Amino acid sequence: MVDLDVKYFDTDMTASTRTSAWSLSIGDLTQAAVFAALIAALGLPGTINIGSSGVPITFQTLGVILAGAVLGPKKGTLAVFIFMVLAIAGLPILSGGRSGLTALASPTAGYFVGWLPAVIVIGVLTAAMLAVGDRPRYRVLWGIGINALGGMFVIYLFGVLGLILRTDLTVWAAITSNGPFLIGDVIKVVVAALVAAQIHRGRPGLIEPLRLSRRSGADS
Repeated sequence: MVDLDVKYFDTDMTASTRTSAWSLSIGDLTQAAVFAALIAALGLPGTINIGSSGVPITFQTLGVILAGAVLGPKKGTLAVFIFMVLAIAGLPILSGGRSGLTALASPTAGYFVGWLPAVIVIGVLTAAMLAVGDRPRYRVLWGIGINALGGMFVIYLFGVLGLILRTDLTVWAAITSNGPFLIGDVIKVVVAALVAAQIHRGRPGLIEPLRLSRRSGADS
């Protein structure tokens, strides 16, 4: 289990640790690296292949969802990007001991590519959720919906597009090929929301709430 209480996860960063609002502190980089390692570790159990499309069931999508839900759009995206770069570089860190090049060469490449936009969507929407109300609070039901949108819809969208482009499946056949994975993916988004809620409760401030700026009356 990863101990989130180490000094690198201290959310009270001073001005000296950041050069700008968009820069990354040592703590930010460490958090991203930890989650990149977590995604890799979730590939150790291997894959389960069911259905005719060849799409494998993997626990690594849970890590992608958690990266967005726990770290937000900036650090979460960096974590997934680090993992994907290492995989594409040839490291066998995808489930089943595959590399990113192997995944990109397969008909299911769209699911792998979809991880990056998925974590962005989850991170941005989670940051926006934390801005609702008087104080930042992770709401589990909202989190489930956000995780489902990013972790299922976005990844499925890219995966289906990949299947259509790389196989002879019809659009409907490509869509319905995801059916066997629905129950497992629903469990993943729920588990991710419950875990994220516990982490944010114990370590508030991991994600900066995304507040929409309001124009002053003089601008109206």
